Amino acid sequence: MSKGVTVWFTGLSGSGKTTVATRVHDLLHERHIHAERLDGDVVRRSLTRDLGFSKEDRDKNIERVTFVAKLLTRNGVVVLTAFISPYRRMRDNARAEIADFIEVYVRTPMEVLLERDVKGMYKKAMAGEIQNFTGVNDPYEEPENPELVLDTAAESIEESALRVIALLEEKGYVPRGTASSVSSVVDQASAARRHVESRRTPGPSVPHGGSLVNRELQGDALKSALAHARELPRLTLDERELSDLEMIGVGALSPLTGFLRRMDYETVVESMRLSDGLIWAMPVTKAVSAAEAASLKEGQEVTLVDESGEAMAILQVTDIYSYDKKHEAQKCFGTTEAAHPGVARLYAQGDMLIGGPVQVLRRPAYSQFNEHRLTPLETRKQMDEKGWKTVVGFQTRNPVHRAHEYLQKVALETIDGLLLHPLVGATKSDDVPADVRMQTYEEILSHYYPKSRVMLAVFPAAMRYAGPREAVWHAICRKNYGCTHFIVGRDHAGVGNYYGSYDAQILIDALPPHELGIIAVKYEHTFYCRTCGNMASTRTCPHGKEHHVILSGTKVREMLTNGELPPPEFTRPEVARILMDAYQAQATAAAR
Repeated sequence: MSKGVTVWFTGLSGSGKTTVATRVHDLLHERHIHAERLDGDVVRRSLTRDLGFSKEDRDKNIERVTFVAKLLTRNGVVVLTAFISPYRRMRDNARAEIADFIEVYVRTPMEVLLERDVKGMYKKAMAGEIQNFTGVNDPYEEPENPELVLDTAAESIEESALRVIALLEEKGYVPRGTASSVSSVVDQASAARRHVESRRTPGPSVPHGGSLVNRELQGDALKSALAHARELPRLTLDERELSDLEMIGVGALSPLTGFLRRMDYETVVESMRLSDGLIWAMPVTKAVSAAEAASLKEGQEVTLVDESGEAMAILQVTDIYSYDKKHEAQKCFGTTEAAHPGVARLYAQGDMLIGGPVQVLRRPAYSQFNEHRLTPLETRKQMDEKGWKTVVGFQTRNPVHRAHEYLQKVALETIDGLLLHPLVGATKSDDVPADVRMQTYEEILSHYYPKSRVMLAVFPAAMRYAGPREAVWHAICRKNYGCTHFIVGRDHAGVGNYYGSYDAQILIDALPPHELGIIAVKYEHTFYCRTCGNMASTRTCPHGKEHHVILSGTKVREMLTNGELPPPEFTRPEVARILMDAYQAQATAAAR
């Protein structure tokens, strides 16, 4: 049994308080210890939304949090609070009120905070553009005698979290971990390995949530887990779930460490945020049948296998819960129509969901594009090697035509590098096959782009066709791959007529930029104008549609199938020839 205590994380904005507290919460949850998080951003949207940022209001904010933490602590909960809480007097008052209290000072040098501050809030405060900014023009009173000091500039998030756990064990608030817990052993081994590999995440951007997740096992931990997996009940992953698992393992879905638990699922569906307040646009879930759910119990481990029966991961089942498919469809896809491919897939999956952290045993075995299957850590390292300080990501499930090329090259005029990141997971049957698309990408890059400014890597995700929400999700994923910018064009991730042409841009504009942490590069519909004699958009071209070279997808497919090349103003001839060969081969096969 655990004993109630409040762990009070304090430190400047960007120090890593929330990230460390979240990881401590996950570690406690895996050990079935009741823990709750109180995070500054989340509390300000609910419990203290009536308060501002004057000294008086900041004091009131901490007073209310102290009251809630005291009640939870009294009832045996390990409370993890993450607040700047700049004033020493208020932290001392909280200690006196709560009694069972551990102060953790998350200390980070200003130069590191400036490096992490992608929106330049510190620099604006230093320039006098923002007033009452803690640590710059408003004081932060460092703790005098904290129980623990964390240095997130010199140690990994995992190391910091494990130090907090060790302190809780030492003081008797939680029982000591045992070697029988596979997750505990693996987490400590992976922490040591990550610390040796790097004391700082490479790449131009900060991963979503502050730390690049790695759930892939190696060495002795992998050998032990593979043997353990053979003894566990087995659940099969479908194609989308397998893609999601791969991305969780390599950190593409940071900060996720597994499939969504109930609370995270509910807040993502309702408000596009995880339960700790971090922006997250799409549910990442493992569905099971009612019969499968009935055979499981919370706390047990299961082996996740692919459709061939190969063990892919161990999932610790922390949550088993029902959900409303129509509600998820309406909130996430904007429709409940089964004709929508994303909704159809949702309706076809199991009626129950299970959530919890995963330990990934292996990635799927691929026979294609292996030289382009780069993990977020690998793309980040390459970006550093190329000297890129800014990188724009481009998501596509289509060949790159002249309009796409124009968007990318306009972006490259002011951004150091381009990550051409085509999606190669599951798509609709009438989408251009991934192998054909990859031929077109390689061809166009070799002839029309400067090699030093472009990186081609594949994105292993499955398409959800969720339009605006998926655009946000795609942007966050590319942030994890190292991008600082992301191109959002017309009808991003759309299908049929379910979304407006610029709904994705509208949604992204509605999100606080400093919370999203990646800059959307927005473009309107582009085309070749015969009168202007160049590529343009409605923002730069004064001429009507009769002057523009615009072809529908249906018309292009018809031309290619008939052996007719589209005009070079629409697509490069090298791309057109690859597509024409593919469509003619497809037509020949269908005629047999």
